[in-house]
Amino acid sequence: MNKKTNIDKNKERDMEHRKGHLAMAVAVSVLLAFTGGSAASASNPGDARGTAVGWAQGCAEQFEVAQRTDMESFRDYDRETFREGHDPRAVTVFASGAVRYGIDAIMAALESHFANREAIWAWTELYRVVDGCNSAFILYDATYDIPSIGYHQRTLTGVTYTHDGNRWLSIADQGTYLEAP
Repeated sequence: MNKKTNIDKNKERDMEHRKGHLAMAVAVSVLLAFTGGSAASASNPGDARGTAVGWAQGCAEQFEVAQRTDMESFRDYDRETFREGHDPRAVTVFASGAVRYGIDAIMAALESHFANREAIWAWTELYRVVDGCNSAFILYDATYDIPSIGYHQRTLTGVTYTHDGNRWLSIADQGTYLEAP
């Protein structure tokens, strides 16, 4: 029996969306090549590649680095890098239901994580949507363990990113318990 899970269906749908976006980018590139236009350069003057495909690919590459840095800085207890990767207006909804508004409040809530440096943070990406250089969302299956006290939690954690014109920033994350502590 070939039964597809919702995750498999979402991945297939995401691939179809990506194919559609790629086809659109190629069509715009061909149009620009035939018309000699530089609309992509005008919309993003800092991009020397000057094509819609190059611009979109640059954003995707920049996003890949930003989201990896976000996750790894938390895992590696890099307080300053983690903070710098967040919009000042960011919001966190913890799996417990606690909410923190603004990066200062989020950092205060996470202070023991960065200070104690003993938790083990691991994640697997389940789903990703990137909307050009505007916004992105990633859903992770994540675990957070503190072996010294026998603490374990597993969550679905969704992280939303925004592009501020120069770089990607995390603006919202929300956890839902899969295995409560």
